[in-house]
Amino acid sequence: MIRVVLVDDQALFRAGIRMMIDSQDDLEVVGEAADGAEGIDVIRATCPDVVLMDIRMPRMDGLAAAAVILADPVADHIEGPPRIVMLTTFDLDEAAARAIRQGASGFLLKDADPEFLLAAIRTVHSGSAVIAASATRELFAATTPAPVPVPAVFETLTDREREIFALAARGLSNAEIAAREYLSEATVKTHISRILSKLSLRDRVQLVVFAFEHGLA
Repeated sequence: MIRVVLVDDQALFRAGIRMMIDSQDDLEVVGEAADGAEGIDVIRATCPDVVLMDIRMPRMDGLAAAAVILADPVADHIEGPPRIVMLTTFDLDEAAARAIRQGASGFLLKDADPEFLLAAIRTVHSGSAVIAASATRELFAATTPAPVPVPAVFETLTDREREIFALAARGLSNAEIAAREYLSEATVKTHISRILSKLSLRDRVQLVVFAFEHGLA
């Protein structure tokens, strides 16, 4: 069972999301909060696997709360802090980009299709990441400063890994990369895992950030 906490200042929105999540056999909402400060307390008390958190809330916004949660994980989280998915109303949200840079597992638009939101929860729980696809390139192109030198560790990637890195940085899925490179999805997944390990990146979202920050996208 994937345990979820909802953090959003709109009670009606939380109620709708909770009803949708609780209708799934493998998902359950274990807590709710109306702002970031309350969300931190609820997350520490319930130790969820995934947190859906609005970016803009009173008292403490989602960006500040995410920073606290990711920097100071609860001791009961043996594998680290919960996966955080930021919820935003805007396609090009600079705050969402900042949240991703500090370790959030992605962001979704609040009007996303229900099935997409449910799939996103399962995706981040499995260790991958999600970003509102239409915004990826524009978001990071708009919020990334002048590229910094590529670290030496990038040179440890093989030619094949660099090809797959470039495709993943463009937002292609494993299936799309597999079709383009004439590889199996399992092989692509293995390459992605090796790339993340060599570059000390947690997930594909951080890979995209890395690419833009170093002028590799």
